[in-house]
Amino acid sequence: MTAATDLAERPEPRRKTISSPYIHKLQRRHFLLFDIAPILGTLAAVAFLGVHPLGWTELGLLVGFWLLTGLGVTVGYHRLFTHRTFRTTPAVQAVLAVLGSMAGQGAVISWVALHRRHHEFSDREGDPHSPNLSGGGLVGALRGLAHSHFLWMRRHEYPNVVHYAPDLIRNRALVKVARGYYWWVALGLAVPALVGGLVDLSWQGAVSGLLWGGFVRIFVLEHIVWAINSFLHMFGTRPYESRENSRNGGIFALLTLGESWHNNHHAFPESPSFGLDWYRLDPGFWLIKALEAIGLAWDLKTPSDERRESRRVRPAGA
Repeated sequence: MTAATDLAERPEPRRKTISSPYIHKLQRRHFLLFDIAPILGTLAAVAFLGVHPLGWTELGLLVGFWLLTGLGVTVGYHRLFTHRTFRTTPAVQAVLAVLGSMAGQGAVISWVALHRRHHEFSDREGDPHSPNLSGGGLVGALRGLAHSHFLWMRRHEYPNVVHYAPDLIRNRALVKVARGYYWWVALGLAVPALVGGLVDLSWQGAVSGLLWGGFVRIFVLEHIVWAINSFLHMFGTRPYESRENSRNGGIFALLTLGESWHNNHHAFPESPSFGLDWYRLDPGFWLIKALEAIGLAWDLKTPSDERRESRRVRPAGA
């Protein structure tokens, strides 16, 4: 066998990303439906206040569905499916995947593939949403923030799920949840509309429930999550060594359900606790600990004190 024949028969290496006009068309559609539409829906909610004033029902739907879907993203999409920081039952996996899907941030397997690629290339070429690759100076910083916070989703190289999420595509139940993504988003809009209509016994209550528990809730949660990608890769504290520019924003810990301990997370991605210390607020970890207490979560892999100390940033000259 000649060298040329051997080379011809050798399989090509698996592609890490896929880019095609069809995929870019799907990305534009998702961007319009789940990134632009919530902005319009939020404006409509404000305008609709002239028809139906904001009440406790709307506030309850906004906060309640924000909390449920936000926990679906941080505990399910992020800590469980992306980083495998703990193990749980198939039923809990399914519930977390459905709640995360209702957030409108992408199907679970695609989300995981994107986030694993982000960790592989964080703040380097190949990172889907770094704010630090758009040039220097004020203009470069503003361009980077706009890209990482919002604009990158219009069109980007799609991570190959066969490469980045082979464990998830072997999970048949999770694949079924991912395939029903659009239906789960629709359910996340329909339920608050139904609740609002039943509580108020009017079409105005249903519309108000849809707007505040649906579109406004998606808008608020999206921008909270996107701020982690953008602002917390430029501003904040950095207690631990990490190869990228991740930062902590502890003041936003409750609002982000613990995600704003971003430097902690990049330094110890295997940890289910992002706060790391008991006094650092981390509602996502509180849920995981509650599941552990009733036997529905196990194998939590928090870093040891020795490992944390080895990664701590030292003062200059120390």
